[in-house]
Amino acid sequence: MSQNHHYDAVVLGGGTAGELVATGLARAGRDVALVENRLVGGESRYFACVPSKSLLLSARRGETWEMAVARRDALTGHRADERIVAGMAEEGVTVLRGRGQVTAPGRIEVDGAEHGFGDLVLCTGSEPVIPPVDGLADVPLWTSDGALAVPDLPRRLVILGGGPVGCELAQVYAAFGSQVAVVEASGRLLTAEAPFAGEVLADALRRMGVDLRLGAALSQVERKESGLRLWLSDGGTLDADRILVAAGRRPRVEGLGLETLGVATSPGHGVPVDETCRVPSSSGDVWAAGDVTGVARTTHAARYQARLVLANLLGEHRAADYRAIPRVVYTTPTVYAVGISPKQAEELGIDLLTAGYDLAATARAAVEADERGRVELYADRSRGLLIGAAAAGLYAEEWMSEIALAIRAETPLSVLTDVVHAFPTYGESVEAPLRELAGRL
Repeated sequence: MSQNHHYDAVVLGGGTAGELVATGLARAGRDVALVENRLVGGESRYFACVPSKSLLLSARRGETWEMAVARRDALTGHRADERIVAGMAEEGVTVLRGRGQVTAPGRIEVDGAEHGFGDLVLCTGSEPVIPPVDGLADVPLWTSDGALAVPDLPRRLVILGGGPVGCELAQVYAAFGSQVAVVEASGRLLTAEAPFAGEVLADALRRMGVDLRLGAALSQVERKESGLRLWLSDGGTLDADRILVAAGRRPRVEGLGLETLGVATSPGHGVPVDETCRVPSSSGDVWAAGDVTGVARTTHAARYQARLVLANLLGEHRAADYRAIPRVVYTTPTVYAVGISPKQAEELGIDLLTAGYDLAATARAAVEADERGRVELYADRSRGLLIGAAAAGLYAEEWMSEIALAIRAETPLSVLTDVVHAFPTYGESVEAPLRELAGRL
């Protein structure tokens, strides 16, 4: 096998992080190749964030399903990446289409052709987890990737998983007329976040007719003449035409040949990275950004890590700070969380102070004729600083950004309580809990 070319850097994976790193390196004059076996641009653009938020917006606007699908597909470029690939080529990036596997230090094979590299950047993302349920592999099955790329509108849809993806898609399909059920074994929605957030969202979904089966797991699936029959661990049953699995994702690390570089990986876990996003390796310079790291698995976190990798590769030492990475569920109402959650605080042994405020008490809620929601702020008593927050309410992804900045900058509460918010806004809702926390510290 002959070696085709030696690149200064090879970026393995052409999603959000990979595209940003490769383009940045090329602009800096580096000879860089990007390897991708699917669509350049990644999950977020074609199968996740962009199409799901488009459908959620169409649902809020009251559009027809046909209009919503047309709008979604237009925004995703009909899942074609030629324009993006051409743009990267203009920047100086060589796009190698195919599955890449490291064969030795400094060498990577892409569909039979071998290439050399100096630095390797892993941006392979993540993949859906399919639970090992009896009969599940033998029935019509969607992951979010599949659901967001087809025009189908099932009459009866069962969603496995009450996390962010499951909740968003439950609202989408319920809004357009599907009979939707959500199965979540943990007993509540959004288990990683403050309990009130899941409760507010559960109420919103139930009002739309969504059947929430909380505290029950899927035990078995069987084909019937009229569709699918699902048996749950609590003895209940559900009938469906389609099952959508939203039971989490795992970093895509298998089959990359990382063992040849001395990189330790294990199924279900991301590649280890230090504060600069460098991967511990026995051979060569290896970096990683995005879902493959298993750290803060969101598109905006992938962008953040990509910028860190790019800066460090170009000689500017930068270290990651994940204290204020937002976590957002783009339903109506929105659920927003940032920093330490109450659950994490308990696990870490932090003496947490909590103060909250119901959005119904704001004038903006009266104007919007929607009083659903609440905001909670969390402070570390020992340090006297804001370390986390959660909100459930209209547009929370916008008006909670100041709290993310306050956590990241460790802004004193005395400053935060002196901030004046415009009237009438939902942003006013943080004033009372901030004053309460300041008074208790």
